[in-house]
Amino acid sequence: MRITVRDGISLSARVWMPASAEITPLPAILEILPYRKRDGTDGRDATTHAQFAKHGYVCLRVDLRGCGESEGLFDDEYSEQELSDIEDVIGWIAEQSWCTGAVGIMGISWGGFNGLQTAARRPPALKAVISLCSSVDRFADDIHYKGGCQLMENIGWTATATSWFSVPPDPALVGDDWRDIWQERLENTPPLINNWQQHASKDAYWKHASVSEDFSRIQAAVLIIGGWHDGYRNTAAKLLEGGTSGPVKAIMGPWNHKYPHLATPAPRMDFVSEALRWWDHWLKDAQNDVENDPAYRAYLMDGLPPKTSYDTRPGRWVGLPKWPADEIKHQTFTLGNATLGQDTITTPIDVKTDVNCGQGFGEFFPFGFGPGELPDDQRADDALSACFETAPLLEATSLIGAARLHLSFSANTPFAQMAARLCDVGPDGASTQISLGILNLQFREGFEEAKPLVPHQIYDATLDLDQMAYVVPEGHRLRLAISPNYWPFIWPERGETTLTLTQGTLDLPVFHDTGHLDWTCPPLAHTPPTVLKTLSTGPEEKRTFVEDGKLKLVISADHGETEHSEHGLRTSSAIHETWSIDQSDIAKAQADIVWKRAVARDDFCASTEVVTKMRSDSERYYVTLTIRAFDAQTCIFERDYHESFWRDLTRQGQPSLNSKGETK
Repeated sequence: MRITVRDGISLSARVWMPASAEITPLPAILEILPYRKRDGTDGRDATTHAQFAKHGYVCLRVDLRGCGESEGLFDDEYSEQELSDIEDVIGWIAEQSWCTGAVGIMGISWGGFNGLQTAARRPPALKAVISLCSSVDRFADDIHYKGGCQLMENIGWTATATSWFSVPPDPALVGDDWRDIWQERLENTPPLINNWQQHASKDAYWKHASVSEDFSRIQAAVLIIGGWHDGYRNTAAKLLEGGTSGPVKAIMGPWNHKYPHLATPAPRMDFVSEALRWWDHWLKDAQNDVENDPAYRAYLMDGLPPKTSYDTRPGRWVGLPKWPADEIKHQTFTLGNATLGQDTITTPIDVKTDVNCGQGFGEFFPFGFGPGELPDDQRADDALSACFETAPLLEATSLIGAARLHLSFSANTPFAQMAARLCDVGPDGASTQISLGILNLQFREGFEEAKPLVPHQIYDATLDLDQMAYVVPEGHRLRLAISPNYWPFIWPERGETTLTLTQGTLDLPVFHDTGHLDWTCPPLAHTPPTVLKTLSTGPEEKRTFVEDGKLKLVISADHGETEHSEHGLRTSSAIHETWSIDQSDIAKAQADIVWKRAVARDDFCASTEVVTKMRSDSERYYVTLTIRAFDAQTCIFERDYHESFWRDLTRQGQPSLNSKGETK
């Protein structure tokens, strides 16, 4: 179907509709994304929308404007244009003869974001939301910045998103104009990194569509789902605490950045059956007691030795009747001389920047493919950090919630970062990361304004680590590790820093199990057969090495080629990343990312190559972005983008340099 929005642009929708809907109207479920329903999410969509339709829903998977087969031009993520388009789509759906007027919206990641954001705009027909792997704060807790620190994923996401947007629409749906549409898109592809680098504090750009600015705007019923092995772990707790005007229920499993019926590690959840309970109650008024479900259903993971991937995480489900939960009591541990909860710091502790600290990092978005996505053994990083450790625990201790670190510190530079890791240390010394918190210390008083540090002046800062649900086994120790850098998870600061720690406390959320809070998660009965046929697979690689005085990380993956069984479109993609840092100058870091994508059918064959580079010195970031597009073997488009940005947060908005080094 085509859906026309207020300015006349036509959006492309794939629709699953029960035949009975033309006679007896049904509620509708919307998912609207930039990720190309034709060849991007088609395999996944068959496991959700096709199943919902079998249970009496009209399901629509819509491409955002300028993406897939939709008209128009894409401008930015979660823009006013995007959200007003979604409002128009919901209004259009509600007016159709096959719809009862009740609409739900769902999505994961991008779709999880815009579902919550649309709910905050209160379109009358929107009654329910299912949001997965999303965030409520676009600056402090997203893929660009976290705790005010720039994530490596800021440039990584630039590369990935640009690659997605570079591919042409399917001629089978848009006709012979596909080349003209493609050319117009390529010419107008926005350099997304430009906005994200220019707004390095929580200004109006990020506050737009951050639902944490006013939770009460959300009236629709929200089911929020996430995973402990995903980058977005805090949204469930924040929505439950935030004061929405409508009901909120939360489920947090052991999963990575995928729908829970497709995610790893196991155990998976029957997402379709759980989602249908939500839709049936809020869109069909079914009296199925969903409103009396526990507020927070959390998978409490057993402590395990560190691994970069797990097939299964042993543990159990608990259902907390309310959040914050009465069964969770905060226990305070003082930071001592390498101890936690035993004494206090008597002599200030210095911890210095070391380019090697962070090599045990885990990827922000583990997807369950690719070599080694989860945090490795933390011992090497712990050795380069200031560590505070408990005595061996006399009994297994369950932690559910967020650890909060209160710290008094000084720095020898006006800029400084802090990474704090909570680890489970086994009797053999193996260190498993439980939770991570990071903070740009210039934002110690809030993210709206960066306040440079006065060297050697003592400050106080508070840092909440990411939410967790973890059982520390008897005889293990808890370790808090603090460092002033964590490359390549976060981009390093403008130079080496020494943090001096003078005192601190760590509050831990200890779960006191009553034995009556077990919850039975709907087990995965089966996964519907895929609509994709794998034609080829390629190699994957992840390795770290030193070359020419630089510490380098190489990640590459050939995702192979697949074919859609219904329309025959073949797709392929591959990525190669190199992350490097100068061992003698931490300010000099660099990312080189190459994405290749191709789509083909019969005599239609189109491909793109997106080359993204970012490097830094003590003063600036330098970004280059090259897009090449090929019709068969002929290069029909090439575009280069060059820009630089000040690293000093107090100079944001001042003229930068062009590619020739001239002030603009």
